Amino acid sequence: MAQSSSPISGVAERYAGSLFDLALQANSVAQVEADLNSFAAMLEGSADLTRLINSPVFSSDDQAKAIAAIADKAGISGLTGNFLRVVAQNRRLFAIPGMIKAFRQIAAEHRGETAAEVTSAHALTAAQEAELKAALKSVAGKDVAIAVTVDPSLLGGLVVKIGSRQIDTSLKTKLNSLKLALKEVG
Repeated sequence: MAQSSSPISGVAERYAGSLFDLALQANSVAQVEADLNSFAAMLEGSADLTRLINSPVFSSDDQAKAIAAIADKAGISGLTGNFLRVVAQNRRLFAIPGMIKAFRQIAAEHRGETAAEVTSAHALTAAQEAELKAALKSVAGKDVAIAVTVDPSLLGGLVVKIGSRQIDTSLKTKLNSLKLALKEVG
């Protein structure tokens, strides 16, 4: 995996790699990935949880207690629950989104897939996801695991990131390009 110059991504990749190794030994990669996905969904849906992981104001004990309570309430136990607790105790919660992303990439590579991040203006149906996976498979040459996020500001279309490649078909980008072209003409 390519190393980034960002210290956050370095921390995230190291933690994700360790978690993947432990999950592989315990034969629970799929369960850990599902637990991380549910935590990511909670993080995306809660401004308070986002504030908890990003704020340096909370002590490591407060963060660890809060994460333990959240994990217990969400049914995230075992390896993933322990992982979240360790990350909180080590004051690395700020890197959790990067850890989840890195874990997804490592797990996808292990399955012989490539990971793609898809940002859509609207939630995709199962049929649309299947069609998108098929289209991306023809481009990438192997199976593609997609992580879909919704961003209404795109207005329409998709932004797809596979490795270092980005395909942007969003209306927002097209409108910005048109706006720039009109400024040059006028």
